[in-house]
Amino acid sequence: MPTHESDNAQVTQQVRPSHAAQGLSRRRALGSLLIGPWLPSLAWAKEADNLSPSRSPVQLAMPWLPTRSPQGFLVSEKFDGVRAVWDGQVLRFRSGRVLTAPPWFIAALPQVALDGELWIGRGQFDLLSGVVRKEVPDDAAWRAVKYLVFDAPGRAAPFAERVSFVQSTLKAAGVNWLMPVHQETVKDKSDVQVRLQETMRQGGEGLVLHRADALWRSGRTDALYKLKPEPDEEGRVVGHQPGKGRLSGQTGALLVQMASGQRFALGSGLSDALRREPPPIGVWVTYRYRDRTPSGLPRFASFLRVREAE
Repeated sequence: MPTHESDNAQVTQQVRPSHAAQGLSRRRALGSLLIGPWLPSLAWAKEADNLSPSRSPVQLAMPWLPTRSPQGFLVSEKFDGVRAVWDGQVLRFRSGRVLTAPPWFIAALPQVALDGELWIGRGQFDLLSGVVRKEVPDDAAWRAVKYLVFDAPGRAAPFAERVSFVQSTLKAAGVNWLMPVHQETVKDKSDVQVRLQETMRQGGEGLVLHRADALWRSGRTDALYKLKPEPDEEGRVVGHQPGKGRLSGQTGALLVQMASGQRFALGSGLSDALRREPPPIGVWVTYRYRDRTPSGLPRFASFLRVREAE
């Protein structure tokens, strides 16, 4: 159950606000109405500014608006893998925690910074996650893992030049599981949608669009976007709401807090097993949604998965 304020909290006497205070309240309410839909973006910007030094410096994508022109962008498939950052000597998760890969895997990586996804295949995220998160790597299982590289972090060059650098560097490495992510240009908005539908038909997750002339910088950036039929994001579990009727005695919904600080109930998509043993308070979960309310809350949100600790 969600936590509540202490029953011993002092009750303050209600007083009628002054005309000035009423005016201030009205202005604040109007401001909230106007900026409400942009609260998640503002929260992402704040997240970018407050990245912990212990985290790996990575670029993070914003949701792509279908009305935007793709001119000047390079487009690639968005792979549903595990983010892995190589600094030239150590392979890490996005969180900064060291990723324990087999020695032969590490030895084959070039001595330059790389950013990409560990990947086995479309629809194989759970299998992949089980392989790469083991403290003692399973050598045989790792033979199926590919490292799909899409950037060279920190390199002082536009993205298009960094792509060329990644391609030539990985070609020189001569390792078949070390692969550059294919990048291409598209003509217009309808071309983006055609590419998205083709990717989805093949079992893919979506697209990534990266401005070709953008320099690298860590955190959320307006040069990098992701496009899916249904966007997704992460929130932290802060409570459990009890179920009713058929779900009596189980969890009806998770109370989830977004990056903006807003909270909402997430019940759709929870399996019976998760309703019996829900994700504990404090863990992060990923959910999909269709669009947002005027205040910025997700509409038709559906639970996708628990974000594994890193």
